Amino acid sequence: MATPAQIADYDTEELERQLGETRRELFNLRFQLATGQLDNFSRLSHVRKDVARMLTELRNREIAEAEGLSFDQLPAHRAAARRRDEDEAKGRDNTTASERRAAARAEAAEDHDHDHDHDHEEVDEVDHDHDEVEEVAHDDDAADDAEEKD
Repeated sequence: MATPAQIADYDTEELERQLGETRRELFNLRFQLATGQLDNFSRLSHVRKDVARMLTELRNREIAEAEGLSFDQLPAHRAAARRRDEDEAKGRDNTTASERRAAARAEAAEDHDHDHDHDHEEVDEVDHDHDEVEEVAHDDDAADDAEEKD
């Protein structure tokens, strides 16, 4: 999913190419919906909104060109540039909250897997101790059986 700032950063050719790819993805999602194969229904609305954002950006550029404005004079581009400057000044990265959450989950899963590997080593040690206890118990059972026969 492209953010409005990312869309504003594309040059016109790249934006038109992205629009074509996004429309193709929307077609495929609609086809999957019709055939009952679509798993993530929310993706359909996200892609639809991406197409709308791209069309809006292209239309804004068309209007600006007709009025004789440069690309940087568009209000949306000025606001996006100002936000980028503010983010850089404050040391923020341009990842989304969902990207940061996904990275945190992946890191937590990696830590869990690492901790889980250590747990197996401890379980193996406990299993060995348990085997020895069972062997001793079996020896005691054999001795009890021998006494009962006498």
